[in-house]
Amino acid sequence: MKALERHRKLTAIWASEEGFKGWFSTVNHNDLGRMFLFTAFIFFIIGGLLAMLIRVQLATPHSAFAGPEIYNQIFTMHGTVMMFLFAIPTFEGLAIYLLPKMLGSRDLAFPRLTAYGFWCYAFGGSMLIVAMLFGIAPDGGWFMYPPLTSAIHSPGINTDFWLIGITFVEISAIAAAVEITVSVLKYRAPGMSLDKMPIFAWYALITALMILTGFPPLILGSVLLELERAFGLPFFQADLGGDSLLWQHLFWLFGHPEVYIIFLPAAGVISTVLPVMCRTTLLGYGWIVSAAVALAFLSFGLWVHHMFTTGIPHMGLAFFSAASTLVAVPTGLQIFAWIGTMWKGRPEMHLPMLHILGFFFTFVIGGLTGVMVAVVPFDWQAHDTAFITAHLHYVLFGGFVFPIFAGIYYWLPHFTGQKRFFYLGQLAFALVFIGFHVTFLAMHWVGLLGQRRRISSYAPEDGWTAINLISSVGSFILAIGIALILIDVLLHIFTAHRGRRNPWNAPSLEWAMITPAPAYTFASLPHITRRDPLHAEPDLAVRLARGEGYLGTPRNNWRETLCVDIASGKPEMHVIYPTNTRLPIVMSAVTGLFFLSLLLKFYWTVPLALAGVAFLAWRWVWRLGHGHDPEMQPCGHGISLPNAATVERSPGWWGSAFLLTANATFFAALLFGFVFLWTVAPGWPPPEWFAPSVTELGTGVIGALVAPLALGHAIRVNRQGGAPFPSVIIALLGIVALGLACGALMWRAPAPTDHAYGATLLVLGGYGVFHATVAALMGGFLAAQIRQGYTSATRRAAFAIVRLWITYTSLTGLFILLAAHLPGLIP
Repeated sequence: MKALERHRKLTAIWASEEGFKGWFSTVNHNDLGRMFLFTAFIFFIIGGLLAMLIRVQLATPHSAFAGPEIYNQIFTMHGTVMMFLFAIPTFEGLAIYLLPKMLGSRDLAFPRLTAYGFWCYAFGGSMLIVAMLFGIAPDGGWFMYPPLTSAIHSPGINTDFWLIGITFVEISAIAAAVEITVSVLKYRAPGMSLDKMPIFAWYALITALMILTGFPPLILGSVLLELERAFGLPFFQADLGGDSLLWQHLFWLFGHPEVYIIFLPAAGVISTVLPVMCRTTLLGYGWIVSAAVALAFLSFGLWVHHMFTTGIPHMGLAFFSAASTLVAVPTGLQIFAWIGTMWKGRPEMHLPMLHILGFFFTFVIGGLTGVMVAVVPFDWQAHDTAFITAHLHYVLFGGFVFPIFAGIYYWLPHFTGQKRFFYLGQLAFALVFIGFHVTFLAMHWVGLLGQRRRISSYAPEDGWTAINLISSVGSFILAIGIALILIDVLLHIFTAHRGRRNPWNAPSLEWAMITPAPAYTFASLPHITRRDPLHAEPDLAVRLARGEGYLGTPRNNWRETLCVDIASGKPEMHVIYPTNTRLPIVMSAVTGLFFLSLLLKFYWTVPLALAGVAFLAWRWVWRLGHGHDPEMQPCGHGISLPNAATVERSPGWWGSAFLLTANATFFAALLFGFVFLWTVAPGWPPPEWFAPSVTELGTGVIGALVAPLALGHAIRVNRQGGAPFPSVIIALLGIVALGLACGALMWRAPAPTDHAYGATLLVLGGYGVFHATVAALMGGFLAAQIRQGYTSATRRAAFAIVRLWITYTSLTGLFILLAAHLPGLIP
């Protein structure tokens, strides 16, 4: 088959629908990556405009530009948009677009999950923007500290928009993190072992794992605060056994790792672009990976760094101060490796390199001020001043925006297949660099003079007028520079000057294809022997286009790719992707109905939305079934591989494992909140002690033990060609017994509105009931597939996935029942 004929056939198989209709049905990573990035930069523009309004308000004393209520909405939405709607989604979009190309695959692990995540992000973000347009935007700060955000002090719907909207958006982040983790670990080119992975893939993997373990505490905090606001469950009310510091712990368990979740992808861009700009290889590949892993681990030990002024014990202050200082070590190691890369190479001052130099200068200053605020006595003085705002922007703008601009200019020829014609980029960079430092150096200065954060006005006698005016002028210079960058990018896209395929002479796989990238990415999949495949094999792109790699012959209209062993990169299984569908956007709309029902207090539609999600999820996975045993598929280079449905650790199993990792983090945060209130809050537990029930405990324990054992027996019977249906039914009965025990716990808990103890028992029981329901639905799905002939001794992937969920449900159910009953049973 000739290359042109192969291109046409693959395009017909992989292409999205033509026209705007294709936006709503596409599951292709090229389309979705562009959609993520475009939407993220729309939100970036909105966040930037809000920042300009803040600087207009603070440019002069006693400004009448905006009243305190509107100003509170402006600065809350600025922080919310930049943190939740721009930074993380930009990483997701870049990873979704680039990772399959860098890894030598044709798409990500779960294309429909990518589409579902995008629409959740678009709908959730739009919900917040609409609230702002109607003047009911969140106004409690992007950190939402209670009791200021409780129903007593914030009775309107503003805070609810934040709590519900951000939780909706974070579904997108969790979905993308699962997608990226499984894709990096399993969807790589044959031969690409872990030590041959592109450095950006390492950073993406680490960031995705941080999202899975960092976002759930915030989701839990949002759920608890919304339950308090909507139903009066007093988790954060000290007079009823709660504690407002619980919110700070949960928020900053997310909030400080969030800084590194934002920085690490940008560091991945630098580690990818910098060696190309310097015409050399990256210095210290292994050390950089180790430093990134260390940074990820250390970032989870720093959350109290934000709570030094809350009166925590001195031993805690000392520990978290030391940890906050220690985090500079892996950060510094990466920076020195990058400096070493420049030293051994020959840097060329292309536009991406200018932005990388801007990163170095800016981020190092942010790191130095970070070490300053890690020292407790200094933090006591600077906490909640403009100095902290300036430090945050030096770290986030310097550590993310400059590298992202470098990445945009580096990969723009790949996105468009064209070369730059209008050269506004250099002028734009100069304006951004100068404007940023004028703005935020002045803010450091005024913070040291005592200006508080988040104030809407100040008096002339405070002595801050000139500095604030300088800062505001600098912010407008910065805004003009960013506007010029956006104009430069648009001119690049819409002026047709065809460029060559690999203008940078880069060594990574994303340049081994025609540009802009075709829908199928690679005409055939490469075999990787080195970390720089295009330098090792200069004719690789031509050979792949000729079909000389794996899966080079289109067949049966299948969207095909391969999965490999995690460590070695040895091919393991053959995967057939789903085709275009509107199921993701419909499911995200029904998910949005659930959140809107909660927001607008239309509680009668909540069960309808949940039932809709359950129905669509059932349909989602049912269509993946096979009515016959798939044959071994020839995949090229003389190898034949089994279909993913015939292996126990299928892609679905890996996706479930990492989704349950996020779920387990949520549960661990819930238990942490239970123990925290037990040990810290006054009057805990209340005098009317929860009465333990041996019957309830025994029923739950028996159900939790029976369910996984019965399903394990079903798996063994199925392997031997027997009838697994009866054992699956027994496992279902065990899960139902566990769910009833957790439901009885909710029913018998002390009045949840009277004390946080009863409220916490209610939430623990609700967690158990919800997961028992999900596990029962999955067990019912498995039973239905057995009845319909969708399983056999060969087609066994579904058994392993259901066992994973039922085992998790059983373990968490045991923890819930024991946590509730043991304190009362022990004398």
